[in-house]
Amino acid sequence: MQDFAVWVRQQKEHHMSERIAFIGGGNMASAIIGGLIKRGLPAGQIEVVEPFPEAQQALQDKFGITAHAQAGDFLAGVSMVVWAVKPQTFKEAAAPVRAHTPSALHLSVAAGIPSDSIARWLGTDRVVRSMPNTPALIGMGITGLFPRPGVTSDDRRRVEEVAATMGEFLWVEREAQIDAVTALSGSGPAYVFYFLEAMTDAGAGMGLTREQAYKLAVQTFRGASALAHASAEPPEILRQRVTSKGGTTHAALTSLEDHQVKPLFVQAMQAAQHRARELGEEFGRD
Repeated sequence: MQDFAVWVRQQKEHHMSERIAFIGGGNMASAIIGGLIKRGLPAGQIEVVEPFPEAQQALQDKFGITAHAQAGDFLAGVSMVVWAVKPQTFKEAAAPVRAHTPSALHLSVAAGIPSDSIARWLGTDRVVRSMPNTPALIGMGITGLFPRPGVTSDDRRRVEEVAATMGEFLWVEREAQIDAVTALSGSGPAYVFYFLEAMTDAGAGMGLTREQAYKLAVQTFRGASALAHASAEPPEILRQRVTSKGGTTHAALTSLEDHQVKPLFVQAMQAAQHRARELGEEFGRD
């Protein structure tokens, strides 16, 4: 029997020899393209449709890729299409691509667009809807993935290879869960930045320079996240270990609890989930 490790390597080499197209060449597409090239995919096997000259030039300068202003015959034979367009332009962009990609696997990183709409616009059920987040730009993101019934196990592996260039990933069983992923991790970096702003403001107000306060805040988030990632214990236990009765941390957390910050934060994330559903209904219409 063939060695399993050899088989896995051959599968990866086969997939890396395939051509992949990106519709949209902005920041998220650039992050994925950069990751794929680092993993061995030649720039010559990547096609990009990007209408804006500035973005075209950026791709040329950074990766040596010639981007096309519009879809064309060059898309024929691509094995995967990554949709990195704005939600409001997805439907319009799909029409000219559909004729050239009848047998391609489609991965959408466009926020809010339901997979039913994508499948209908592209005429295929081989669609994976995803929700990455902005740390993908440095390979430290987390991406939620939802496969339609037409997606095979081999398709899933190919999508995982792409998602891995952005960081970690997880599959969800129901598409509605993508809205929860959007609210939690998709919008999540903004929550972190919001707290970094507040901690910086507080530190500056207590006598530190803004530079000192910001450095302390960023490293605290970085270190605490790394500790949580490395620990098998739940966050409430990790929190309790920092909190001594009557101490400084206890005073801070008591103030947060008195002002109901946790339930308000939960409400805020629920508002994000609700808005994600609204965007899907708005931009997914025919």
